[in-house]
Amino acid sequence: MLGAYPSPRADGTSLKNAAWVDLLDPTDAERSAFEQAFGLHVPTKEQIVEIEATSRLRIENDALYLTAPLIFAADNEWIVVPTGFALAKNVLLTVRFAQSVAFDAVIAELGASDQCSPALAFVRLLEVLVDRMADLLEGSGHDLDDASHVIFRPGAPELKLSRETALLRRLMIRTGRTSERMARIHYTLVCLDRMAKFTVERGRDWIAPDLTNRLQIISSDIASLVHFAEGLVSRVQLLQDAATGIISIDQNEVIKVLTIASVVGIPPVLIAGIYGMNFKGMPEYDWAWGYPYALALIVVTGLLPLVWFKWKDWI
Repeated sequence: MLGAYPSPRADGTSLKNAAWVDLLDPTDAERSAFEQAFGLHVPTKEQIVEIEATSRLRIENDALYLTAPLIFAADNEWIVVPTGFALAKNVLLTVRFAQSVAFDAVIAELGASDQCSPALAFVRLLEVLVDRMADLLEGSGHDLDDASHVIFRPGAPELKLSRETALLRRLMIRTGRTSERMARIHYTLVCLDRMAKFTVERGRDWIAPDLTNRLQIISSDIASLVHFAEGLVSRVQLLQDAATGIISIDQNEVIKVLTIASVVGIPPVLIAGIYGMNFKGMPEYDWAWGYPYALALIVVTGLLPLVWFKWKDWI
């Protein structure tokens, strides 16, 4: 789909008057129409997904070609979609392959404006994209707050081991997904920062000073968001370590109980085994108090390990 702004139409005549041309999953005909109107190359999806710095930031025919993996969040699913930008003095080209709330917001803001310029549209896009990344980071921070409340819940009732283990397992999966999302946000922010700095450096001669200042502010905002994201990553590690530690402690408690039970049970089993052999020559075989004596011996040998464990404060 081809969109031209501020012109409402996208035929060959009005396209030349557009300050911003937005190509959403473009067809060959739409690519050709733009290239004929402006003499600029429309990057393909294969070119946009390249990760080399020289491919993401380059100059071609006096136009700045920039690419970045943008996060498109919808229905609690985050999709990373490579997006291309071509900024020239007379036009801004954007090539994307998925719907974007950020793009829609800028289109609604600048689409009907007669004051739209290529550099203004580009700067405004970066500002909205950075704001969107900030919102996603805030959402991730709230997720970690909820996870922290579950793990370090003060005064919460004790849960059964199976329920607590299942709860912590789900929590670890949730924080793991949050960590993966933050890694994507971090990489997107780094790419946007490179785009802003590259544009300031290479377009300073023809980009208005106020827009250059806004690009520098964008870089400053991104730097603060990157620091915030790094702090969240540290929290993720803390929460996962804490959840793993709690699960390990619970499992150790189970093993301790089984160990105590086995140690306590060994002497009585040994006594019962000895007196259960029923050899005729056993001294206690014909003793009237032999049975109560064996039972008492079993009880005493079972209690002695418990008293020992209690004295050592192991239970």
